[in-house]
Amino acid sequence: MIAIATRLDERQALTALAEAHAPIYCTVGSHPHEAERDSAIEVETLLAQAQHPKVVGIGESGLDFYRNHADAKAQERNFRTHIAAARETNLPLVIHARSCDKEMIKIIHNESKKGQFRALLHCFTAGRALAEAALELDFYISLSGIITFRNARDLCALAADLPLTRLLVETDAPYLAPEPHRGKRNEPAYMVRTAERLAELQGVSFERLAQQTTENAQRLFFDGA
Repeated sequence: MIAIATRLDERQALTALAEAHAPIYCTVGSHPHEAERDSAIEVETLLAQAQHPKVVGIGESGLDFYRNHADAKAQERNFRTHIAAARETNLPLVIHARSCDKEMIKIIHNESKKGQFRALLHCFTAGRALAEAALELDFYISLSGIITFRNARDLCALAADLPLTRLLVETDAPYLAPEPHRGKRNEPAYMVRTAERLAELQGVSFERLAQQTTENAQRLFFDGA
């Protein structure tokens, strides 16, 4: 289990949680909603926070032009800082991307030219163009309980076409509990519903889906590939 950071000041609480439970790991970083609050963030800060042995990723960071809780330029600046930290540490970057497909494609292509970095598009809800751009860069894509929702037809159609070797499943807890738990506080136990739905979309058995997504997570977060 990987607990994802959304603010820089969560680092102590997350590492304490990971230290207390052997199967739990965490990331360090600042969500795009916090881009103005954490406007002074520097690569060196993230590098220092990532030194803890149970930190396995950078982020989540990225762009969110749906809520617009932070200035777009501040979001981009912080996102590029996180990319630089991911590149420096070789830890995977957990990317938040909402209502920003064109801008995100431009940034990840531009930054990849500066040097390769590993990444995961988390809680993916974007379009086919962003998915294809990410896969071209060998990124991974993670799907949440949204794929169990009745109004997620376009996302489900895309999920069916994505390569299984690049997919992960997640909770995005406490949000996005899958059916039949929609509207409740999400928790890891519910993730089996997301995995069952993804197996159905991919046309594979639940056991095959579980094995492959576990291997993908292991490769991305723990094997450095």
